Amino acid sequence: MSKYKMIEYKVSGKDCYQLARKEEIKQMFKIAICDDENLFTEELKELLSGYMMEKGFIFEIDTYNSGEALVELGVGVVCYTVVFLDINMEKIDGIKTAEVIRKVSREIFIVFVTAYVDYSLEGYRLDVVRYLLKGNANFQSNVNECMDAIIDKMNYSVIKRKFDFKEGRKEIVLDRLLYIESNLHRLEFHVMEDDEKVYTMYEILNVMDDMLSENGFIRTHQSYLVNVKYIKNVARYKVILTNGVELPIPKVRYTEVKKKFIVCQGEV
Repeated sequence: MSKYKMIEYKVSGKDCYQLARKEEIKQMFKIAICDDENLFTEELKELLSGYMMEKGFIFEIDTYNSGEALVELGVGVVCYTVVFLDINMEKIDGIKTAEVIRKVSREIFIVFVTAYVDYSLEGYRLDVVRYLLKGNANFQSNVNECMDAIIDKMNYSVIKRKFDFKEGRKEIVLDRLLYIESNLHRLEFHVMEDDEKVYTMYEILNVMDDMLSENGFIRTHQSYLVNVKYIKNVARYKVILTNGVELPIPKVRYTEVKKKFIVCQGEV
């Protein structure tokens, strides 16, 4: 993986206003490009950098030369706002890579980059934002339009909640909350940011269950409330998360948890 970072702080009135107005995009707009053609990767990175600098965003672009390299991140892929995927790569192609990403998160915006145009069904199934056609004479304007569409969607696609933790008041993107663990009246929130962070508060888990049940969280155990998006598998009396953590399921809850997991897999 190579990394390209550009952090720019604008001080003119217009750009400061633009940054403030886009505060919901957070401190760092992270983009991943996954393509096995190095020259094309550099071209796309340059175009995206120009777009982001013009908009006044603080951003970071990482590049991967194979689907395997991106998939190896596991749950860590949620650090990216947008992922550009070449469809035609060896071993793990862009479609299979997108399938893995969707098992981890529905929040990430996926863009297919391809020399072909016959993947519409896969794109619909995987909720792909755009197809960018390599070699197109209007490629730069297509990239800009794609990013415009993503930024517009961000205003309503990310569900957040504010929590009063011992560590201070913090706004959490629910799609990045892996699970909540209860220990007496102390809750531990396991959140995927740049890496996994744990925040604590004093509350009973029933309150969080009522609050988050409509957002894809399952009560797998008296002591655990789990984001179903991060469940990799439901084995005999335990859930296995995408980061390798195993959490117990009592017999009385096993069938219900299994059914909800199967339903979620069907939606993905």
